[in-house]
Amino acid sequence: MLSAGVIEEGNGAWGFPVVLVKKKDGEVRFCIDYRALNAVTRKDAYPLPRIDETLESLGGAVLFTTLDLRSGYWQIRVASTDKEKTAFTTKRGLYQFTRMRFGLTNAPATFQRLMNNVLRELTWLTCLVYLDDMVIYTRGGIERHVLEVACVLERLSAAGLTLKLKKCMFATQRMEYLGHELSADGVRPLERLVTAVREFPKPRDATEVKRFVHLAGYYRRFIEGFGAMMSPMTKLLRKDVEWEWGEAQDDAFERTFSSHFDS
Repeated sequence: MLSAGVIEEGNGAWGFPVVLVKKKDGEVRFCIDYRALNAVTRKDAYPLPRIDETLESLGGAVLFTTLDLRSGYWQIRVASTDKEKTAFTTKRGLYQFTRMRFGLTNAPATFQRLMNNVLRELTWLTCLVYLDDMVIYTRGGIERHVLEVACVLERLSAAGLTLKLKKCMFATQRMEYLGHELSADGVRPLERLVTAVREFPKPRDATEVKRFVHLAGYYRRFIEGFGAMMSPMTKLLRKDVEWEWGEAQDDAFERTFSSHFDS
């Protein structure tokens, strides 16, 4: 990162610990614990798109292109007055970021604002952006799709944003986006994520209930009466309720499975 200009030596009053997280493939993820900084940071209220509205707007599309920015967050410079606040400590000294870092509380809002500004008057018409997930969609033929892709590429180029070509997919009739499969037939859940719901073990505590509700809730648009069906489990997440998994929770847990597979 130092040789790439992403970080530089720091000499400010801020410094946060590095956390190395081992991934499933054995590689190590470099993380920084910014919780203390985030706690005192004024929050940027700029909204992220609602996933359900995003998916609904894709109805009727027959051609799709997805674009992936190369190290998206790192394409945004950190203001000189804020660099010292991103500093992290190492055995070799103090370093700070010159480019926006994951983990900062306002990073998602900053990135979404940038992309919406770059693609102004194109989003919700020919393309959609959810953070660094971009999709260009067309309800017409290939000629129109090529034109719409070209318009987006011109905007990105003018803004100085670069793509990671091997992660881009052009003019496909079927693709994955935001955990769903898109095609001319409509939007449907990804089979592997539905399988993850099916194979989720029965929750043993509130933390596992929260994980299950979050996972299943990703597809609530396909399940009629989702909120009412899940209420026996979600009530266990209330601080004033003691943990007690009973018949009502068992029933809600099993009904979630059948609802997913009947959709």
